[in-house]
Amino acid sequence: MLSLRDVTASIARTTILNGVSLDVAGGQTAGLVGRNGAGKTTLMRAIMGLLAISRGEIRLDDHELTRMPPHQRAGIAVGYMPEDRRLVPNFTVKENILLPLWATGRGPDQNRLDWVFELMPEIAGSAERKAVTLSGGQQKLVALGRALICGKRLLLLDEPFEGVAPALARRLAEVIADLQSEGVTVVLSESDYTHSVGLLNRLFVIERGVVEERDLTVA
Repeated sequence: MLSLRDVTASIARTTILNGVSLDVAGGQTAGLVGRNGAGKTTLMRAIMGLLAISRGEIRLDDHELTRMPPHQRAGIAVGYMPEDRRLVPNFTVKENILLPLWATGRGPDQNRLDWVFELMPEIAGSAERKAVTLSGGQQKLVALGRALICGKRLLLLDEPFEGVAPALARRLAEVIADLQSEGVTVVLSESDYTHSVGLLNRLFVIERGVVEERDLTVA
């Protein structure tokens, strides 16, 4: 289970997250919905350890994440897909996907890489292409593959459907749906839940850094 208790964080002395508490059970897919500037990306970065929190606690199963460096979170099977993809342009698709394993001091996991390519054959055929040569939509899939290479336990997807064509958004939704059979806990953010409503087990709405759970049947 992913568990946050009273998580508070600031940027440039401005409070962005204000006492956030939530629980997501193992294997569930949770949506984090809010307008631009509501705090979605800040919360994702806090869970991943890319932004220090000033108060509160973050736990994943029996792991205390609150003060754990980001690379150690990746080492306990947490994967992160940032909104802006952040691929290394001159690395190949394969190299970008394997990057988290290299960063955490582990060797290539061929079985996991094969699984990622089987899940998304669209990028398997481009494994040796440089990331800079791909379309924005293709880069989204590569960024998802990079998150999946280590995200066996928890997957954080920040605006995965933002700025992509409807056909690719549907394809991304299919891939995320397939992860439910793998027992991966997924937290994904959107400005609304147009693309993800059929995927979600839980729905959280964030506004001005405060998170409330909503009933999916009436949301």
